[in-house]
Parts: sequence; C-alpha cells; structure tokens
Amino acid sequence: MTTRRDAVHNTLRRSEGFRSAQDVYAEMRQDGAKIGLTTVYRALQALADGGKVDVLRTDDGESVYRACATDDHHHHLVCRRCGRTVEVAGPAVERWAEAVGSEHGFTEITHTVEVFGTCASCSTR
Repeated sequence: MTTRRDAVHNTLRRSEGFRSAQDVYAEMRQDGAKIGLTTVYRALQALADGGKVDVLRTDDGESVYRACATDDHHHHLVCRRCGRTVEVAGPAVERWAEAVGSEHGFTEITHTVEVFGTCASCSTR
C-alpha cells in the first residue's frame, strides 16, 4: 500500500461507522495531513477494490466507507439512526445467491447485502 492509502485506511480504522470521503478528508486535514480530496477518493476506491474497506450507498446515492474488521466475506447490519454497524455472516444468503445465479445461467456470482434497522441503544432513546 502507498503511504497515503495507508493514512486513509488508518483514519477509517479509527472510525466506528461508515464515513464519506469528505468526512475522511476533513479529518485528515484537521490532523495536519497534506492530502487532496481526489487522493482520498482514489485511495478509498483502491482500498475497496482490494477488500480492505466496505462501501455502502446511502439513500441519496453517496458512497460511504468503513474499514473491514475481517477479511472474510460478510454483510452488514446498520442502524438507521446512529450508523452503528455490525458485520454478519450470511450463509443462507450465499446459498441463495449461488442458486439464483445458477438457475439463470450466471457464473462468478457476487453480491452485497446490507440490512438496516434500529440498534438497541437507539430503540431505548
């Protein structure tokens, strides 16, 4: 990894939930990093392509990023209120995706699953 990509990755690792590229950029600049927004976007894309960060699309189409806690394939349970995110395995989803793909003659199946709800902490507020 490049030094700048490492710095972007480290910023995400210190974060709890998903963050926009602009959020990552602002935090890095506040911490004194000399990095451009375009470089942050490129680093995030490279990290996502390399499986080091997860990417979600918000309701308004913005991509947000989070450092992966595991290298294994996983899905997310995301709180709509606070953004708390839990990585979850989904073996039934894996089997379903493969079966649906196979049924329609598709190979090399990939998928992304995000489940949204309200976490226990936000439910009691």
